[in-house]
Amino acid sequence: MSGRADRATVARRRWNSTPQVSLVMTVLNEEHGLPAFLESLSAQTLLPDELVVVDGGSTDETVSVLESWGTTAPVKLTVIEAAGANISEGRNLAIERAQHEVIAVTDAGTCLDAGWLEALVAAKRDDVDVVAGFFEPMWNSWNERLFATVLMPLRDEIDPATFLPSSRSLLVTRDAWRAASGYPEWLDYCEDLVFDLAMKRAGLRFVFEPGAIARWSARDGWRAYAKQYYRYARGDGKSGLWPRRHALRYATYAAGAAGVLAPFPAMIRPLLVLGFLGYSAKFFRRAWRRRPPGRCATLRLLVAVPVVVAAGDLAKMAGYPAGVVWRCRSR
Repeated sequence: MSGRADRATVARRRWNSTPQVSLVMTVLNEEHGLPAFLESLSAQTLLPDELVVVDGGSTDETVSVLESWGTTAPVKLTVIEAAGANISEGRNLAIERAQHEVIAVTDAGTCLDAGWLEALVAAKRDDVDVVAGFFEPMWNSWNERLFATVLMPLRDEIDPATFLPSSRSLLVTRDAWRAASGYPEWLDYCEDLVFDLAMKRAGLRFVFEPGAIARWSARDGWRAYAKQYYRYARGDGKSGLWPRRHALRYATYAAGAAGVLAPFPAMIRPLLVLGFLGYSAKFFRRAWRRRPPGRCATLRLLVAVPVVVAAGDLAKMAGYPAGVVWRCRSR
C-alpha cells in the first residue's frame, strides 16, 4: 500500500455516532468581536465538548473576555497564550492540546449560525474525512457590504467536488490533520488552502455541507481591503498557488494598458470597457443578489463594483511577486 493510501486509511477510522468534538481557534486583539462570537457559540444547537483558544499575543482585553466568559460557559474552555504564534502555529497548538479526536475549526471574527456545528457533525460519515462548511457575509457598514460583494462567493457558484474550505468553517479528524502534517507554519496567509490541498494529496475525502454557515465581515476601509488582498496574493506567491490565474491577471491588465495607449484609442476603449464589464460579470451578479433596498443604493453599489475589482486586482498584482521573491529566497 502506498504512503498516500496508508495515511488515508489511518484517517478513516471507525466513526462514532455520538462523537465528542473539540472546537479550536486562534485570536489576536479580538476583544471587540469576541462577545458576538461567544454568544453565537453558546446558542449552538449542538455544543462542542470543549473550546481551545490560542492567543497570539493580544495587547487588549481578549484573554480577559475569554476567561470571563469561561467562568459560566456551557463548554469547557482552555486558553493558551503563545505570543508571536502565527495562525498556523496557533491552530496546530490548539489541535495538539485538544482532548478529542473530532476537531471543528473556526475564527474568532465570525458569528456562527445556530445549527453550524450540528450540520458539520451530521455530515460526517465513515467514508468522509473532512466536512467543508460554508460562510456568508454580514455587515454593519456600506464598505463592508461593498467589499463582501467581491470577496464572498454565492452558494450556487460552489462546485462541491472542487471546493476548498476556509478554516473558518471546517470539521476534520485528528488523523486527517496528521495526514496533512498539520497547518503549514511557514505560511502566514492562504494557510488553510495549503492545508486543504495537503489533505487532498493524502487521499482524504471531502464533503460540502452548505448548511454549516459561519458569518463574517469584510474589511471596513479601502486601505484595509487592499492590504488584505495584497496578503492573500503574497500567500499565493509564497506557496506557489495559482500561477496561471495570476499570470492571466497580469496579461489582462497589460492588454488593457496597451489598448489605452494604442494609436486609435477612441475605437478601442469601448471594447476595453465591454471586456472589463464581462470580466467583472460575476461580481456584478453578487452585488445584484446582495443589493440593498432602494434604487439609488443599488445603483451606487453596482457603480462601485468595477472600482472594488480593480483595487483588489492591483493589490494582488503587487502582492504575488513579493511572495514569489520570498519563495525563491527561502529555497
